[in-house]
Amino acid sequence: MKRTLCFAKRNLKEIVRDPISAGFGIVLPITLLILLTIINSNIPKEAQENMFEIRLLAPGIGVFGLSFIALFAALLISKDRSSSFMLRLYTSPMTGGNFILGYALPLLPMGVVQLAVCFAVAIGLGLPFSVNLLACIAVCLPIMVVNIAIGLICGTLLNEKAVGGLCGALLTNVTAWLSGCWFSLDLLGAGFRKFAYVLPFANAVDAARAAVDGRFSDVTGTLWVVCAWAVGLMALAIVIFTHKKKLK
Repeated sequence: MKRTLCFAKRNLKEIVRDPISAGFGIVLPITLLILLTIINSNIPKEAQENMFEIRLLAPGIGVFGLSFIALFAALLISKDRSSSFMLRLYTSPMTGGNFILGYALPLLPMGVVQLAVCFAVAIGLGLPFSVNLLACIAVCLPIMVVNIAIGLICGTLLNEKAVGGLCGALLTNVTAWLSGCWFSLDLLGAGFRKFAYVLPFANAVDAARAAVDGRFSDVTGTLWVVCAWAVGLMALAIVIFTHKKKLK
């Protein structure tokens, strides 16, 4: 555990040295939150449309914003792999689990900050403040782990240029379309909806919205899917990294 924490401390310093990349994951979701709230304010009441209502939109955008952590995780590990730093670390007694957890741990506070800023802006836009927002941040921890694991897997397998397209453009679009963060998945048909709920993103959005509303009995019904994906992907990341390490 001591090795993991020492490595995590080093990675935290790397994150702090690159505030622009970290800030991007905060600025874009907030921009979307503000724009969609403006759109909602201009929708006639006669339309009876609530998909951009702030209590639904804020947790959805919060979950969407966490997809940028995957890009940050992928860039962090792929940069190390392309340098002599990683080769030196390979000679240490650290295991694949030490490496993966060492990369993952400092990224969790980054996700918490993203959500906190998102909800702070949402409160300014009309979202009622309550302790449920803190519960929502806790509920979003598993989807943070999912995105971090995806990023670490991509960063382990691909170079720095490739992860930009995969974890940047592709994953953010997958999250946007398969999570229902700003539109109902019912609009795309029953088959698409069933497929989306096999994946963690839509389940994470539903759990976050239930937490914000204080419907905690509904949280567990969807959160277990996200937790299963989180455990499975983190285990896969450790296995892949360990395999790659043995090849060096």
